[in-house]
Amino acid sequence: MTESAAAARPVLEPPGLAPGRDCGSCTLCCKVFRIVEVDKQSGQWCRHVVQGRGCGIHDTRPEVCRHFFCFWRQNATLGPDWKPERSKFVLYREMKGKRLVVASDPSVPTAWRRQPYYDAFKHWARRDAAKNHQILVFNGKRATAVLPDRDLDLGIVEVGDEIIYHVVSGRIEVEHRRRSPQSPPGADGVSDPVQGRQD
Repeated sequence: MTESAAAARPVLEPPGLAPGRDCGSCTLCCKVFRIVEVDKQSGQWCRHVVQGRGCGIHDTRPEVCRHFFCFWRQNATLGPDWKPERSKFVLYREMKGKRLVVASDPSVPTAWRRQPYYDAFKHWARRDAAKNHQILVFNGKRATAVLPDRDLDLGIVEVGDEIIYHVVSGRIEVEHRRRSPQSPPGADGVSDPVQGRQD
């Protein structure tokens, strides 16, 4: 193959990404998540971020960064207001798509309560409750379950803890099972999105 033919070949996106969407200047996932490979804690900017441009080590970034794609990149129905650098939270799915996680920018922890986001979260919670779908908002390790009729503070939720919904007298009740250090994570366990998803 000639060099010009190789250059003309389109760059293929990983499966499941919305066409035409890229991170561009958005780097919020580089702030909200813990990335062990670069010694980065959650809620702090990665030292490799070049603000307004992206990752300063893009070509050699860790595998965990290469494999993470936020829900905005995957879902073409979410408009530009949902891009993390504008919304101030990163969306991702776990539990085989049954849980939507909202990872908030710690500088703007209530951004998810603004419009149009909050009404959309409540709509999705009402629409999908019967299918046992969940919406969990994380501010650091503190989680809130967005339910059809209320928002429930779950307190500190660690990776591997299980969040289970039960319907009691027509209302969703939430059970938070803390993971024992000796037990393997359950199917409903909270994952660490860039360190090994559990779905």
